[in-house]
Amino acid sequence: MTTVNFGGVMDPLFSVDINPVAFTIGSLEVRWYGLFIGLGMILAILYASHYAKKFGVDGDRMFDVAILSIVIGVLGARLYYVLFNLSEYKNASFWDILNIRDGGLAIYGGIICGMLSGWLLCKWRKVKILPMMDLASIGFLIGQTLGRWGNFTNQEAFGCNTDLPWGMYSLRTNAYLTAHRLELLDRGIVVNPAQMVHPCFLYESLWCLLGFLLIHFFVRKNRRYDGQILLLYIFWYGLGRFWIEGLRTDSLMWGPYRISQLIAAVCVFTAGILLRNLRKRRSIFGEEGLKLQLAEEAELKAQKAEAKLQKAAAKAAAKADEQSDADEPKQGEQ
Repeated sequence: MTTVNFGGVMDPLFSVDINPVAFTIGSLEVRWYGLFIGLGMILAILYASHYAKKFGVDGDRMFDVAILSIVIGVLGARLYYVLFNLSEYKNASFWDILNIRDGGLAIYGGIICGMLSGWLLCKWRKVKILPMMDLASIGFLIGQTLGRWGNFTNQEAFGCNTDLPWGMYSLRTNAYLTAHRLELLDRGIVVNPAQMVHPCFLYESLWCLLGFLLIHFFVRKNRRYDGQILLLYIFWYGLGRFWIEGLRTDSLMWGPYRISQLIAAVCVFTAGILLRNLRKRRSIFGEEGLKLQLAEEAELKAQKAEAKLQKAAAKAAAKADEQSDADEPKQGEQ
């Protein structure tokens, strides 16, 4: 059990007691971190299933792509985190590397692996890629909005010191900053473990929630082309992540640079350019496109069936000709 104070260390505005373990089943501890992530995934899939037809995506095929992409995305998020923390995991066992109950998922790793695997799976299941990616982008916002609260229950993903009224403090933030104080100082970040810190998990959760609401109520109904929501998601999340990452004290580093900030900057720049250049484009797959896709598939099946019948008929005719030749009397026979 950890007590989290908000608005002050000794005289907080309010306090919350949190236990990272939600409940136990025998000796198995079920943690809030996994429950929040799981709930976010379920809600994302339910949302995508509800709106799949309007985006021109077959619901059953979408489900196949979504489930497999989520599994690969989670593995990608974990491997991404481990790769940039090799010193911490160099002596870890295989199961320690896969253990995510205490945290240790890098969202950009999940997004990259989830998108790449989704692209391949769309090819496999014959799902239109850009509409599917638009749906997945909204799903990411839903999942991230809820998933960040798992960071809160683990008391991670927080920032440097602040005296803002929503700053937070707990023994876990104190312990982490105390253990990494010199490391942070080498990066030019001065912290006081006994003071409040920025609740970066809350900033990102609210940022993703706002992005979801904007896309759901405004963009979704007025999108101009397939892939537009994907680009807006990349731009929106990158913009918020670049700012929030600058406050954090647990960033994955590449030399002197925060990796997530570098990726966020590239995402914002690239997506911004594409949104500007494609602003006059008008190309939506949608429900009519789904009807067209199904009609094309039905026509293709009919063509294959017809070709098969023609092949069978030709084979039967050839066989009949051979039999006819065999039955004709040979020259000289009476």
